[in-house]
Amino acid sequence: MSDRGEAWFTAVYGHHYRDIVRYGIRRLADVDQSAELAQEVFAVAWRRRDQVPDNSLPWLYGVARRLIANHWRAQRVNPAVQPITDSLDRGQEDHPESIAALAELNAALAQLTDIDQEILRLIGWEQLTLGEAATVLGCSYTAAKVRMHRARRRLAAVLSAAPTATGPIPSATTPSATALAATAPTAQPMPRLVKGTQHARY
Repeated sequence: MSDRGEAWFTAVYGHHYRDIVRYGIRRLADVDQSAELAQEVFAVAWRRRDQVPDNSLPWLYGVARRLIANHWRAQRVNPAVQPITDSLDRGQEDHPESIAALAELNAALAQLTDIDQEILRLIGWEQLTLGEAATVLGCSYTAAKVRMHRARRRLAAVLSAAPTATGPIPSATTPSATALAATAPTAQPMPRLVKGTQHARY
């Protein structure tokens, strides 16, 4: 615990605050709620700093996931999920074909179960490895691997089966679908954003 003081917390907060806000936005579709979620997550991290592993981001995602699940249960309704088009690079934003493909992918994703959606988001949006996704989901690496395989298969089936006005939806081998259906790359941290934290209950 001697090395888990304010300097350690400030470093973790600065490195991962933006990651947690983006995690919230993609699930709550509300910037203010996502910022509040991030504050709650880091309040938990400070109180439980002796439990935070050196690779802290998957652990932080796990806390965020549980806090959102508690919120959903309290509200008795699932909030809208931020459209996957927020993952477009700036160079793609003005290309109708890219936007349409991602919109179709988002619609296909919505047809999957919550657990399928979550592991695909963790791999595609949050750029976690399978091992890190397993930490977030509270399961073994093997279970996460099986879940990912099944989720990719179901996503591919939905994408290949659903027709559109301009033809079939791109298959799960297209760049837009690959963001969620491909093998997990190594996680990359986001830039530092702010300092400080607030207290919250968990």
